[in-house]
Amino acid sequence: MNADPGPLDTWYRVRVDDRGITRDVHPPGREPWIDFVEWDKIVRVCFKAAEDFLSSDEIYVFTSERPESYVIPTEASGGLEAWNEVIRRGLFDAKLAIRMASSLGEVACWPPADE
Repeated sequence: MNADPGPLDTWYRVRVDDRGITRDVHPPGREPWIDFVEWDKIVRVCFKAAEDFLSSDEIYVFTSERPESYVIPTEASGGLEAWNEVIRRGLFDAKLAIRMASSLGEVACWPPADE
């Protein structure tokens, strides 16, 4: 039986600074981890809008260092700050971000796949 992990922002923390994004994650009942993504290694960012208003939007950060993405839930502590910084740095289109904020279940990536 899995216990309720509690609010995401109590165990999933995200920090941004001039160098990049740090994820400091301590999932209940699992091994914690800390990792770091440098801004200049980011090659693509995707945003997945939540399926409903009870779920978290998710940011998928792709880098030149590995094929898998780094996932950042916007409900994580510091998640919205990370999203705002991604947009501020031009790593995701601001107009597209506004459109995605009112969508449900949609996924958009920047740059688009055809670029």
